[in-house]
Amino acid sequence: MAATSGSNVRRRARALAWLRRALEPRSAYLAGLLGGTLAAVGAKGAELPEDQAEAMYHLYDGGGVIAQGPAVLVRKSIADTVSLSASSYVDMVSNASIDVVTQASKFKETRLEEGVGAQYAYRDSLLSLSTTRSHEPDYTATGLNLDASQDVFGGLTTVSLGYSRGWDTVLKHNDFNFSKAANHWQYRFGLTQILTPRWIASANFEAVSDQGYLQSPYRAARAFGAFVPENDPSTRTSRALTLRANGDVGGAGARSAVHAEYRYFWDTWNIKAHTLELGYSRYLGDRWLVDGYGRYYRQSHALFYSDDFTTQQTYMSRNRQLGTYNDEALGTKASYSAWRVPGKYEVKLNGALELLRFNYQDYTDVRTGKLYSFSAAVMELFVSATF
Repeated sequence: MAATSGSNVRRRARALAWLRRALEPRSAYLAGLLGGTLAAVGAKGAELPEDQAEAMYHLYDGGGVIAQGPAVLVRKSIADTVSLSASSYVDMVSNASIDVVTQASKFKETRLEEGVGAQYAYRDSLLSLSTTRSHEPDYTATGLNLDASQDVFGGLTTVSLGYSRGWDTVLKHNDFNFSKAANHWQYRFGLTQILTPRWIASANFEAVSDQGYLQSPYRAARAFGAFVPENDPSTRTSRALTLRANGDVGGAGARSAVHAEYRYFWDTWNIKAHTLELGYSRYLGDRWLVDGYGRYYRQSHALFYSDDFTTQQTYMSRNRQLGTYNDEALGTKASYSAWRVPGKYEVKLNGALELLRFNYQDYTDVRTGKLYSFSAAVMELFVSATF
């Protein structure tokens, strides 16, 4: 029997999408920071992103799952006040994760995500509206995002608000009568402060509410050594607070920067998680920008999680992502300015590599009886052109 570990695949696909989208803003910000331009921010007001075209190939390999595919992004401004964007992201997934090989057989499938967005700049304000839709054989997701930011105190402080709404439909292979809905709401608030011409800090808070079918139709729990149907609560509320700081530490024209980030997460399923990231960035000459970082993540298990239940209860899950585990990551990113005409266009070659290690404290491999752990790698290669 073939089965899909749907939530794991979607989680990895979304992580890849996040990593891909995170690369460009960080590179652009660091370029400004390392160039010593923070002191002039107050005179500029809200700015639209540059006109850009980007093509990327991404690969995730770890824990028996391989996800790879292309992605494209095009962004174009109109009359210096509106910026329009469109993107497409493909995941071709081959899944033989531990959930699959211990309960079913490996499978292959393709996930496609498409999105369009618009940004409007007016004086010191920036409004953003975007929508995405993704589809895979047993899962469809539609999202709507609205964000607004306002520069105050002469541009030294930026206040941001955001709202996202998601509508998902969960299906099941070989069961045409199975169709479940999941709805998601996210609220965001952020504050960014320029501390000095060389240092900037931010605090971001988000609240997420999930309702509906929040589990996988394929995964099973385990009780008294036997597999039984999984059952998760139909509601979940989570909160997260993220603190960041970035600073230019080069001096004497060296153009190097450090960044630090801490994130605390908690939810109504009694999961608590901590994430710490430290990194260093530096220009090498006029064309190379390199970035290295390390990240550590640790979380506690959900109230209704167990590797092997010894009592029957209403909610029961053996989803290892709800268990107690930690992971470590080391990553590097590099950007090379291949062709450049100041004030007209620039073509960059970009690459990123991240190595991860996952260690589970209360999830065992039923084939060996030992605690489960695995390593993974994420790679991205892309070309970006601003014009």
